[in-house]
This record gives sequence, C-alpha cells and structure tokens, in this order.
Amino acid sequence: MSQHETPLFTGLREHANKNPLQFHIPGHKKGQGMDEEFKNFIGTNALSIDLINITPLDDLHHPKGMIKKAQALAAQAFGADHTFFSVQGTSGAIMTMIMSVVSPGDKILVPRNVHKSIMTAIVFSGATPIFIHPEIDAELGISHGITPDSVEKALKQHPDAKAVLVINPTYFGFAADLKGIVDIAHRFNVPVLVDEAHGVLIHFHDHMPLSAMQAGADMAATSVHKLGGSLTGSSILNVKEGLVSPERVQTILSMMTTTSTSYILLASLDAARRRLATEGYTLIEKTIRLANETRAKINEIPNLYCVGEEKLGTSATFDYDPSKLLISVKDLGITGYEAETWLRIRYNIEVELSDLYNILCLITTADHEKDTMILVQALTELAEEKASSKNEEIKSLPVHVPDIPVLALSPRDAFYANTESVLFEESAGRIIAEFVMVYPPGIPIFIPGEIITKENLDYIKENLEAGLPVQGPEDAELKYLKVIKEQVAIR
Repeated sequence: MSQHETPLFTGLREHANKNPLQFHIPGHKKGQGMDEEFKNFIGTNALSIDLINITPLDDLHHPKGMIKKAQALAAQAFGADHTFFSVQGTSGAIMTMIMSVVSPGDKILVPRNVHKSIMTAIVFSGATPIFIHPEIDAELGISHGITPDSVEKALKQHPDAKAVLVINPTYFGFAADLKGIVDIAHRFNVPVLVDEAHGVLIHFHDHMPLSAMQAGADMAATSVHKLGGSLTGSSILNVKEGLVSPERVQTILSMMTTTSTSYILLASLDAARRRLATEGYTLIEKTIRLANETRAKINEIPNLYCVGEEKLGTSATFDYDPSKLLISVKDLGITGYEAETWLRIRYNIEVELSDLYNILCLITTADHEKDTMILVQALTELAEEKASSKNEEIKSLPVHVPDIPVLALSPRDAFYANTESVLFEESAGRIIAEFVMVYPPGIPIFIPGEIITKENLDYIKENLEAGLPVQGPEDAELKYLKVIKEQVAIR
C-alpha cells in the first residue's frame, strides 16, 4: 500500500458515481429528500457519500474491506500496530482506550488536569483514579505535565495499577518526558495510555515533541480533526501490541460507537492521513515558522507575553508544540475572556479558548501570514487601547490556582450514590456528585467524589463573574450543587 492511496475515500466516490437506486437509510437519499436550502448549501457531492455500512462499503464494527485498508494505512503513517477510526471524536477514543484496560475496582494513574472524557470513562468502568499532581505554572495559572519521578513514585506506592495515563501535549502545547514515563511504566509491566487530542501534528515533524507511538506508548487517542484537517468529530485510536489486546479494543470501540457510522467523517480521516503522511513535514515546517514569527511580533507588544521555549527545562515542560500561541494578557489588567470578547467584537477574530489570564490561538497548516498579521494588528490595538484608557499605571491581575480537592469516594460510587441538591454557597465540606468544569479546556474543577472546598467555590465564582463557560452541574445556573446525601442517625 502507498500513503498516496485513499481506499475509503476513493471507494465511496466510486460507489456514489455508480448512482445506485437506494432503498436504505439515510432517508434523504443523496439529498433528494432534504430541505432544499440546506441541500444547496451543503452540496450534492457531500450528500452523495452520506452513506451507511452496506456491504460494498465495509463496516467500521467489523472491517474487512476499504475501512480495514484505510486503518492499516493510518497505522503505517502513525507508527502503530493497529489504528482504529472513531466517529465519536477523541472523547470516544479516550473512553475506549481506558475501558479496554481497566475493570471495576482497578487502579489507573492519571494527572488531575485531565479532560472530562477521561473521568467519564473512569465512572463508566468503575476504576479508581490515583491522581498524580501536575506541575503548576504560577506565572500563567495553568497546569503542565507529570514527571517520570512522580510516575515512578506512584507505581511503587500502587504496584497493582493497571495503567498510566499521560497528556501529550497539554491543551497549551507543553509535553512531559513521555519516553521517560513509558520506560518507567514498562519496567512495572504497566501500559501507558496517551491523551493525544492536541498532538496529531507532532508525529510528522522532528521539531515537535515525540508522539505517543514514537515514545513507545501502548495506546494513544489522537484527534485528527482538531489540527490535522479531517472533519469535526473524527479521530483515531493508535495501538501497539504487547500489553494491550487489539481485539479487546475493537470490542469496546464497537460498544461505544453508533451503528450508523458517518462515512463522510471516515472518508475525511482517510484523506487527512494521506495529506499528513505525504505532505505533512513541509506543511508543518511552514506552520512552525509562521507561528514563531507571530510569537516574536506579539512579544514586541507592551504588556503581552506569548509563551515560548524559555518555559522549557523541567521534566514536566520537557518540550512544546510551537504552533500553539498561548498569550498572557494579565499585564493589561484584563482577563482572557475580556480579550477574547474584544477580539470578536472589534476584529471578528475567534480564539481557541480564554481563561482568567490567557488566550490561546492555534496556528495550523491552514494559516497564512495575512491571517497572523491581522491577529498581531488586533492585539497591538488592544494593548494600546487598554493602556490609554487607564489614568494610572496598569495593574497586572494576580494569578492564583486553587489546590486540588481531596477525593473521598470513587467517582463511580459518587456519581451513582443517593444525592441531594444544596445551595452553592452552603456546599463546602460536602462530597460532590457531579462535574464542574470550564469548557474549553474541559478540565474539571470538581469531579464526583471530591470534597468541596470554599477555595474552589470562590474559584468557580471568579470564572463565572469573568464570563467564562462553567459547565457540568445539572443546575445550569449553578445556584445548587448535587452532593452525596448524608445519612442521618435514627434517634
């Protein structure tokens, strides 16, 4: 097989060109039964390959034909023994990855700054998380990676752990010493699972952090749609044989996946893989150069700081992805959310995320200098406006990150326990039974089973008052939190 081939995408088009008479779903049948305005906007080419798992097109749940070939090509491109396509996003791939190796009661080592999908998988599986505290960056107010030393310490304390999970890289682009972590875990005969949602490009350029497969990890959920050019909701799960059963992975993935799989998403994965494998190095080289040039220009703007390689030097910040522009705005005396809103209103610019202190802008293979120049111009005007609007010297916002709450009950037990709703202000000291997070990035402030602290309640209120999207609780207004119902002694 050649990486220039696209067996799935090509097979779909050939099937559509035959124009068969369809007596199967989807009901719109190539757009003929669809709302006219929507059909005209989407286009008949896309609708002609909106198909299902009929015999000529293979079946994602039991691939034997064009999907099997497309997945084999992806495995070759990513250095895996097996690659599985996901139409449930990277969240679905992550949940499959975890549920393939842990059972109820099993321990899994995870950083506390994980995405909600990881904690969801732990709830579903009934596993017990053993949290490893990530390194906190007090200047930026963000978490970095976990260190090999902390992983070794945790494995010595919990030699019965069934897996170690690592984020590579973090949402903000920093990578830990993944190879060091893998080597340590494998000495304990424990598989390493990698949340590589924000790292699809790193495998295809040597000026990027090591990818999970390059580092020898056992599984990696890698989001192709985020940065690699496939359609939203499409992802892959890369697997190396040895400590993980690919047959088990296929079984779990099938359980987690709709039987009405989207062939448009699958075809986009096939085509994106071809582009990355055949043109990736050149495209990423251009992307890195553009990002570094933009970073340098932003750092010339007073009171703005765009993070770079000067942050490297620890085993938690072992490497970084330069295509991610993490811009600290706290020295302007404004929050990241205020900067995000200003850019949207004044320049029609949308950023990847904002938090209390930063904004994150992604430079991808789609960007050009004309795009980044507009961003630099906008940020220059923002800084000038904030400086001129102050009658006194700008006061930088103080950075603080609350302590990680204590886990008093397993997330699964807490999630399925008898619960009650209490006022937000009166919940301190109780055990929470739901998630609370700011999304994006989707890292929980609370997970089910943790003891609520006033410090973290204040942090939630600070995010709400800043306008940031706090999500998770059943009460969308966050007037109430769901907590474990306390037993009252019978008198």
